Amino acid sequence: MYSLAQNESKENTPTSKREWLTGSGALDMDLITYNQKTQQIVYDRVCCDASVGGFGGLTQQEREVGGRSYGSTIRYKSVERLKQVGKHSLIGASGEISDFQEILRYLDELILHDNMWDDGNSLGPKEVHNYLTRVMYNRRNKFDPLWNSLVLGGVKNGQKYLGSVSMIGVHFEDDHVATGFGNHLARPILREEWREDLTFEEGVKLLEKCMRNLLYRDRSAVNKLQIAKITEEGLTISEPYSLKTFWNFAAFQNPTVGAEGSW
Repeated sequence: MYSLAQNESKENTPTSKREWLTGSGALDMDLITYNQKTQQIVYDRVCCDASVGGFGGLTQQEREVGGRSYGSTIRYKSVERLKQVGKHSLIGASGEISDFQEILRYLDELILHDNMWDDGNSLGPKEVHNYLTRVMYNRRNKFDPLWNSLVLGGVKNGQKYLGSVSMIGVHFEDDHVATGFGNHLARPILREEWREDLTFEEGVKLLEKCMRNLLYRDRSAVNKLQIAKITEEGLTISEPYSLKTFWNFAAFQNPTVGAEGSW
């Protein structure tokens, strides 16, 4: 999209868009203002939590995108943000959906180029995570960041890997990671209850507890989730399902009781 500074003189006014840009009436490019859509984010409230256990890696993701909607309502509630990367890795993202699609395009090119070598080797989660840290930091240095927080996990040769990278390239590895509000509200739960020998069922319950805690504290969140599991045998991404909730807590019924200065 662009806006044009038009000449009031009909004599020099081009008759078509092509003439505006290429013909005798071509404009100085300084007069054309392009909209930088990547810096006008659509949505940045989704949380992604992930952990590793005795079974492999596990990621849980909300499914929603705000967009240009009425007030604070959610426009799209069925957007997948969990994708397989190559043979050994899984990526989850919160933030701007179009920037995440751009990242997936980069990753498709990376995996394709790696497969073209046909040398019997393939990129593992550590290599993909390192690549993403460079991409995010590079775009940050251009003052045109990809507006996402990413979680990258996987298993290769028996080695489990889980890492995170922010929109400005800050990255780290850990046994459990989160994005968005999950860094503040889910990580304390994970630090307290996570253990290395978690079973798959225990890992799902732990992540559901984290997501439920986040759901109660965000009026715009929806309770639809997806679970992704990655092991040496392969990757599975569940169908979306609704998280069971309970809204009859006393604090929910009358939240201002005991609040200083309340009516």
